[in-house]
Amino acid sequence: MPVTRRRLFGLLAGAGALVGIPSFWMSSMKTYDGPASDHFNGLHFFDPDGAPPKSLREVLRWQFDGGRQRAKWPDWAPSAHADTPPERVDGDKVRLSFVGHASWLIQAGGLNILIDPVWSMRVSPVAWAGPKRHNDPGIAFEKLPKIDVVLVSHGHYDHLDIATLSRLTKNFAPRVVTPLGNDVTMRSADPTIKAEAFDWHDRVELGEGVAVHLVPTRHWTARGLFDRNKALWASFVLETPAGKIYVVCDSGYGDGRHFRRVAEKHGKLRLAILPIGAYEPRWFMRDQHMNPEDAVKALADCGAEAALGHHHGTFQLTDEAIDAPAKALVEALDAANIPQERFVAMQPGQVVEI
Repeated sequence: MPVTRRRLFGLLAGAGALVGIPSFWMSSMKTYDGPASDHFNGLHFFDPDGAPPKSLREVLRWQFDGGRQRAKWPDWAPSAHADTPPERVDGDKVRLSFVGHASWLIQAGGLNILIDPVWSMRVSPVAWAGPKRHNDPGIAFEKLPKIDVVLVSHGHYDHLDIATLSRLTKNFAPRVVTPLGNDVTMRSADPTIKAEAFDWHDRVELGEGVAVHLVPTRHWTARGLFDRNKALWASFVLETPAGKIYVVCDSGYGDGRHFRRVAEKHGKLRLAILPIGAYEPRWFMRDQHMNPEDAVKALADCGAEAALGHHHGTFQLTDEAIDAPAKALVEALDAANIPQERFVAMQPGQVVEI
């Protein structure tokens, strides 16, 4: 197939959802300005125990290499589930509803908390190209209860969706808690978004009995070609009445130290939410995205009682088949002699209560 200009920008928009490639017009956007630290050099954030993102040359090799094997996803793959959540969940229970990809509604301590909310049809810097939904959100936007807090892990388009954040702000005016620099991105696009930025290891009180810790994770971020790692990325540890929930929205595995450190610092984890998709080809994705085998090792490292698998089956960001992550998770659990019920691959609209 000839590479036309439209197809070229369409392919790069797809890559841009993950690696921030085509948004040349964002070179002049405002970015974080703050003191240097052990993970910020005054201009760029970095993970002392991580790996840098791939170069533009490597991105182009992945996208246009003649031997690329990209599985074809069905045009539409509806989930068998759909959720209508209650207005609130009080007491010592926590209700988790999977919206899709890395988006969750967590109801705990009388609070309604959204994680990386994306209700848009595409996750891309352009409206006409890039990864498109293959199923509806597990909760229709109109059926959301009043949202109190939004947690946004980093700036990639499949996690930080300005259109959804603006819509939530208009309807509910929630607090938006995010790592350093992503607040600048949000307010530059929509000054009404009530964004609050925090650093790794910060603890943020959300409500009586509920708090969130921002913890290091093996990843990176960008919105365009010229803002790589000018904002921070994080995972979350939620303190809830039912115990601690470790939410990993995007991460590579590395040697597992990020997961072991969470166990060492935060103790017993009731539940881990771990990514299991967007991992092929491994030569390109290994440093930043876990595959199911890595996710099973991450579960063992963090020591959570149980895990839920996400970041799969909604947006085709990488080359594996739509059902490959769920199948590979079953195989990885069997190989590790871990019961299947301890780590479940979620589908949009599914609900778990603890």
